[in-house]
Amino acid sequence: MERRVSALPRTLAAEVRPQQGEIRLAGSVHTVRTLGGVAFLILRDRSGTIQVVAPGALDLPREAIVEITGTARGDPRAPGGVEVAATGITVLSQPAGPLPLDVSKPVLHAALETALDHRALSLRHPRSAAIFRIASALTGGFRRALAAEGFTEIHTSKLVGSATEGGAGLFRVEYPDRPAYLAQSPQLYKQICVGAFERVFEIGPVFRNEPHETTRHLNEYTSLDVEAAYLDLDALLDLETRVLGAMLKEVAGTATSALNQLGVKAPAIGRIARLRLEEARARLASRGKRYAPEDDLDPAGERLLGEVLAEEGHEFVFVTHYPAAARPFYAAPDPDDRALTLSFDLLFRGIEVTTGGMRIHDLALLQENMQRFGLDPAAFTGYLEAFACAMPPHGGFAIGLERLTAQLVGAPNLRWATLFPRDRRRLDP
Repeated sequence: MERRVSALPRTLAAEVRPQQGEIRLAGSVHTVRTLGGVAFLILRDRSGTIQVVAPGALDLPREAIVEITGTARGDPRAPGGVEVAATGITVLSQPAGPLPLDVSKPVLHAALETALDHRALSLRHPRSAAIFRIASALTGGFRRALAAEGFTEIHTSKLVGSATEGGAGLFRVEYPDRPAYLAQSPQLYKQICVGAFERVFEIGPVFRNEPHETTRHLNEYTSLDVEAAYLDLDALLDLETRVLGAMLKEVAGTATSALNQLGVKAPAIGRIARLRLEEARARLASRGKRYAPEDDLDPAGERLLGEVLAEEGHEFVFVTHYPAAARPFYAAPDPDDRALTLSFDLLFRGIEVTTGGMRIHDLALLQENMQRFGLDPAAFTGYLEAFACAMPPHGGFAIGLERLTAQLVGAPNLRWATLFPRDRRRLDP
């Protein structure tokens, strides 16, 4: 087969139509086989795959990068009913040796750790790639929905001089002449920004130095943060419902092929069920799981509650009014019961994907609560200045992108939905 570079504009696999005339393709060799003196090559690019036929045999390894010129033609035997008869093939790059994984099979037959060890290759598997196309659509929908609601996108520092929210779990980093840490969240910064912009959001990494060994925790993950002024808890839950609905609509509209690749659907969002924590506990008690009044829900309780709500047709549920001891120092108390807070978690199919709530906006109450939590207000001078200048009532939430994506695609471990996971054992690749 002649090997030459064409000046034709590139056509993606998904754009090929019968009787299209001469076209140019470029991508990776997914598979190649010879049958009856004819080579059948499946070419993979970002849009999908296309069958290419050529006379004779092709000595091309899987994952070789090629450019192909040829003519499109209809053939009901070809995948998708169309194929390309090659007139020229140019090899642009070839693997340096045997591949550690076979990404040409319909399912990637590799353990999680093996797939992560060879992430550069495992991400090329169509089902692996589909997960991150869905994650991309989720963040795109998040950004567009909030922009439509009058929010300002912000980008806060990930280097801080002390704990973002108090407590442990900090990664210390080198910094000139003083200690510095990676931010646990943008929480305090987005509250400061509410005083200036009223409605803000951020998409960025957060860091937790905690020795997790679970399928649902990471030491670095992507947080979709929202903070808004002049609303109450019900309005805040309404806001997340609208935003989440827009995110899932974006997935359904722009990541259709990725959903089909994984055999999943993006659920439609109506009104999300709402339960106070005490009501959730009562539901769980009827299934034999009981909690002390001061307890938060544990993962087993969340899973069981998800099963209970699924029986009633709910994939999502807001659980509200957590005890003050189970929430951060800035959580606003419930005026009707100050032992509780105007806070919530959003569970999706039995796993928490969002935490949020109303915030304390009164300076004196905030300082009092800090001391109650064993925090020194003097260590939060920059944060407290916003409240000293007067702050509006406000609240917000943070969605864990990897958790939401993993639940949506049915991944058994969060790391399948994380490009390059960072946990207590992995810092590479």
